[in-house]
Amino acid sequence: MPYLGGTLGIAIRRGEIPGFREFAPAPPGWVEGGGPLCTGQEELENKDNEFLDISNLRSEYNVYKAVYAFAHSLDNMLHCKPGKGPFSEHSCATLQSLKMNFTTPFGDQVSFDESGDALPIYDVMNWLWLPDGSTKVQNVGEVKRSAFKGEELILDDDKIFWNFKSKKVIYPPRSVCSDICPLGTHMVRRKGEPECCFDCIPCSEGTVTNKSTDCLPCHKEFWPNSKRDTCIPKPVEFLSFQDILGIILATFSVLGALLAIITAGVFFYHRTSPIVRANNSELSFLLLISLTLCFLCSLTFIGAPSEWSCMLRHTAFGITFVLCISCVLGKTIVVLMAFKATLPGSNVIKWFGPPQQRMTVMSFTFIQVLICTIWLVVSPPFAIKNLTTYKEKIILECALGSAVGFWAVLGYIGLLAAFCFVLAVLARKLPDNFNEAKLITFSMLIFCAVWITFIPAYVSSPGKFTVVVEIFAILASSFGLMLCIFAPKCFIILFKPEKNTKKYLMSKNQS
Repeated sequence: MPYLGGTLGIAIRRGEIPGFREFAPAPPGWVEGGGPLCTGQEELENKDNEFLDISNLRSEYNVYKAVYAFAHSLDNMLHCKPGKGPFSEHSCATLQSLKMNFTTPFGDQVSFDESGDALPIYDVMNWLWLPDGSTKVQNVGEVKRSAFKGEELILDDDKIFWNFKSKKVIYPPRSVCSDICPLGTHMVRRKGEPECCFDCIPCSEGTVTNKSTDCLPCHKEFWPNSKRDTCIPKPVEFLSFQDILGIILATFSVLGALLAIITAGVFFYHRTSPIVRANNSELSFLLLISLTLCFLCSLTFIGAPSEWSCMLRHTAFGITFVLCISCVLGKTIVVLMAFKATLPGSNVIKWFGPPQQRMTVMSFTFIQVLICTIWLVVSPPFAIKNLTTYKEKIILECALGSAVGFWAVLGYIGLLAAFCFVLAVLARKLPDNFNEAKLITFSMLIFCAVWITFIPAYVSSPGKFTVVVEIFAILASSFGLMLCIFAPKCFIILFKPEKNTKKYLMSKNQS
């Protein structure tokens, strides 16, 4: 029997019937109720017996509630006035359809369901095994169903007796094999063991668990936090003006543009000097303007991509570079024509004068403008969210729209650069002390090397580093043209003025 100590069970609700405690122990009531005649000196109140405890009755208490429910129903029917009742069309209820809802003096709510059955209420009982061998059953809670709160289980944990060997243990016994898995993990049942035995395994990458036994994937623009118990928005990455790389590239871009403007200022101030006039000053100024635009167009690649910035960055880059290469090509042709013109009986210079030079630059540039226009009309670049390169972040970038259009722009630039390089190589051995063709050859060599290495680097670079590679190629090739073509001239103008004479420029090397 001691093993049954601590048993929990339910019993019919026990309650107190007001006035019954004073009525039942009185001898007249006992005799009138059919009981045997007593001496009249018995004191039932002092007897500690389960069967004599008439203050808390079970079956009798339910009879008491039934009688009161019937009484409340009759009272409501008697006081109901036709036309003012609580039912449809303000009618009064019949006894069969009447449903009561009241509270007893003991605090219990009495109500009925749709079928007319009383909503149940039970006591939760705990069986205590006392040290002296006696037993005691005590009420430790209740389980009930009410019309307002639904089903409820109310327990007083402090009153419950748990039958442990160690009397120091006061906590409830564990009735599970494994604890509930914490957030961020999911259950994996152990083979060959009861269903309540399982291991808690962390959720896999990209999934979370939140009040669930399974790990669920996040939305494509979200990623789990470190605990994997909730999804948070993925960070958005692009080359911004706040990034260290963005600041460095923007600084070099602005410095390059300032260098081109300063060089143009030096050339304009010394525009009447022989070295400026001998190198086709009109094409030189146009080349400096195009180089300034080349430096500045790299700024359009920095910042969050948008519909307009994506179209601007590629078209501005393509057109300004073709303008730049066209000017270099024009200067190369001028050098060749100028040398041919020095030969006896030659009149080729009239076929490539300033009007022809302007027309050449405009024609080559117009072709690139036409390519860019077709690209923008047919399938222009546009901003996208790249969700595939990295799982844990979003890359904002410009999609090419039409890859054919992009590579057509690059291909045309490469074709002009190769043509210019070939002409410069042909003219590199001209016997002038100041050989323009050699400088153009070296600048085109740097230009072609930069853009040849750009292609594999551009294709293989992930995320925002694709933009970094493109900006680096623009700046490197622009600085190459700037330094190779104009640095020697500026050095002579500023630091070697004795060489800035017509006599020096027209002198020939000894063979």
